[in-house]
Amino acid sequence: MRAISIIVVVLGLASLVYGILIVAGAGSAESEVAESIAPLTLAELDAKYEEVKAKQATIKMAEEPQIQAGTAEPSAMYNYLTIQKTGLGLARSNVGMAQATRINGTIDIIVGLGLAMAGLGLLRKIQSDVEHG
Repeated sequence: MRAISIIVVVLGLASLVYGILIVAGAGSAESEVAESIAPLTLAELDAKYEEVKAKQATIKMAEEPQIQAGTAEPSAMYNYLTIQKTGLGLARSNVGMAQATRINGTIDIIVGLGLAMAGLGLLRKIQSDVEHG
């Protein structure tokens, strides 16, 4: 029984450390995205994406039939907005992944603390039972 308690404590501590590393990594990833889209801020990212998406859709509606028919090439603005939309979409996706990773890390920390405390409680109970007969 003591071995199981020790294993629970070790697993709890491992989960706690892993969670802390994950949360730190998520913050680092989010900072890297923020640097790559500067001067645009993370708070402005969704609005800018929606703005570019709307502009690109408008131009697409006008140009796409001729492009598909082979009678015209995409305009420079169409290409620019398509590339900008793609880049902003990837940035949004990366921010979302960083946030999800942070949540997973937080859950790992909570589970780790719970396991460590449960294992320590079990060890104390075993110790108390041994001392009291």
